Amino acid sequence: MSAPLLELRQLVVRYGSITALHGINITVQAGELVALLGANGAGKSTTLRAISALIPAAAGDVLWHGGSIARLNTERTVKLGISHCPEGRRVLARQSVADNLALGAWLRRDRAGIAADLERCYGLFPRLAERRSQLAGSLSGGEQQMLAIARSLMAKPTLLMLDEPSLGLAPKLVAEVMAALAQLHRDGLTILLVEQNAQAALAIADRGYVLEAGAISTSGNAAELLANPSLRAAYLGEAEGAKPN
Repeated sequence: MSAPLLELRQLVVRYGSITALHGINITVQAGELVALLGANGAGKSTTLRAISALIPAAAGDVLWHGGSIARLNTERTVKLGISHCPEGRRVLARQSVADNLALGAWLRRDRAGIAADLERCYGLFPRLAERRSQLAGSLSGGEQQMLAIARSLMAKPTLLMLDEPSLGLAPKLVAEVMAALAQLHRDGLTILLVEQNAQAALAIADRGYVLEAGAISTSGNAAELLANPSLRAAYLGEAEGAKPN
């Protein structure tokens, strides 16, 4: 079998004297949508930051197509095809929607490809097309999240990593964002999705991992995790032992 697209081997991350990740192991195969679930402070965002080289690994390794990338800088990971859409949207409020999207393609030189991907983003998120000349800071929270995802797509990633894309959104907008991610997955994009909304994430994921206090506590395919009584009690608000719908 070929090596996974992405693999974390015994990855350890520390913030000073505090260990945030305790030797975690995660694999993502090409074409998969993998959900990384857990409560606040579990280490989900730290995992993505370590993959993107925003923070260094204290031990263990990050492998890309079987080769170590743990010592590369962030710019190099982007060039490899890893696009990171961080928590909190972080759009450029005083720049237009179109300018924000252009920023996502800053490492690219293929003008025809950039133009095609721009139209693809507008097709995926029609609201952005309607507001392409509008300042990003004037968009609603849901529209800013769509813009943040689209900006990450403009890098033409092989792997798209998303950190809490549903955070703070109304249920209708959560459904729209998740539907867009499901479409990207059907189109063949590999996605690593960090979410507290386990129900929404597992509804579109192939597999999932659950992080607790910096360690993987549970993993499996999405259907198995949705049926797991402990997971349902912790993240879906159900009493342990209740039958899934």
